[in-house]
Amino acid sequence: MTRRQPSLKRPLILRPLLFQLLVLVVCCTAIMALAVRSDVGGLYTDESITPVIAQAVVRRADGGLALRDTPELAELRAATPDLWFAAEDATGHRVSYGTVPPSYASLTGALQHVSYAHLRDRSPPYRLSAVIRRETGPAGTLTILAHGKLTGLTLIVLLASNVVIAPIFVLLALVSFIVTPWIVNQSLAGVRRIAAEAERIDPARRGWRLSEDHVPSEIAPLVRAVNDALRRLDEGYERQRRFIASAAHELRTPIAILRVKVEAAEEPATRRLLGDVNRLANLAEQLLDLQRLDVAGTDEAIDLPVLLRQVAADLAPLLIAAGRTIELVVEAPRPVRGDAGALARIVVNLIQNAIDHGGRGIVLRVTGAGFEVEDDGPGIPEAERERVFEPFHRLRPRATGTGLGLHLVQQVVERHAGQVAIIGAAGGGTIVRVTLPAR
Repeated sequence: MTRRQPSLKRPLILRPLLFQLLVLVVCCTAIMALAVRSDVGGLYTDESITPVIAQAVVRRADGGLALRDTPELAELRAATPDLWFAAEDATGHRVSYGTVPPSYASLTGALQHVSYAHLRDRSPPYRLSAVIRRETGPAGTLTILAHGKLTGLTLIVLLASNVVIAPIFVLLALVSFIVTPWIVNQSLAGVRRIAAEAERIDPARRGWRLSEDHVPSEIAPLVRAVNDALRRLDEGYERQRRFIASAAHELRTPIAILRVKVEAAEEPATRRLLGDVNRLANLAEQLLDLQRLDVAGTDEAIDLPVLLRQVAADLAPLLIAAGRTIELVVEAPRPVRGDAGALARIVVNLIQNAIDHGGRGIVLRVTGAGFEVEDDGPGIPEAERERVFEPFHRLRPRATGTGLGLHLVQQVVERHAGQVAIIGAAGGGTIVRVTLPAR
């Protein structure tokens, strides 16, 4: 199972969000602690009692205010034995319950000028702690001064802080989940371009380098390191290519001299070496063919029937000497473009393979924008049909063959953006099918 690679987007988005939340919680906690620490007063009166009182105040026929006993007020009196309050309308009419402390006598007739206030007592039993609220009830709008259920500052601040924290956190989350991904994507755009360029690197495009433009400074050292590695690979490949080409060229002359001497020899044992000499000559030529692949070939219109007919004619003496027959079949040919010389060389290799490993009959068949070489030999096992394209791989030990022919065929076909495959013939034997893009 392939391990999933970690993403940069997750830490760049989630970690800032968690950090912002942590900072927010710490700051709010500090503010609450400071508020509680700086609180030198007593307890607060719970503001929830003023709506109950407003619903219990009614207006008399003479315009004054009266108090009616409601279930909610009865429940409030039972829960708060020391309850007291005073309610006043805009005209100065007033109604009260319980013992209003003399300290608030000066507020009589002036409550309508106040809309909101919290009054606190410094010492227990905090009977001076009161709340002033403007409420609306059956008697209209009233200003109520009341003392009842007490609550601490910590709870009030906590409730207030929750109201403040929630929208701030939602805003921060929206910024993190909407804006941050956009920023991250913009920042990593250069990395995506580099990845796209890297995907286009292949052996046929040597000299390719990754662009360092628009790459983040943190990624630039990696890009430079990859470019340096590509340069070293190109240099090593070029040295190897020159060595193979030079070796193949240098071998041609002594092999040609050796062939002449063997052919001219009178001793039968010496003349039997001619097959080995031919094998060496063929290997040198195939090495040169591989070297030629690195050189840009021609791009010309190719008539496949004409090309295959010419190759068959050139190899006629070899076919006759080996006791083989060859037939050319043309089926709906289509025009192709490419390097005619390179394609001719792979046809030669395929025919030589058919001569060495096939039966007595060889069929060249043009099929649309491709061709097939079919023989009636023993065939190639299905398990070996991919491996025979590997360099120097041979199906069975033989005195002939180099193991480079099919590899060369595959390389040339891939340079033409085509495909090569080996399939079994209907009556036994092997079909090598080459498919080229129609032009």
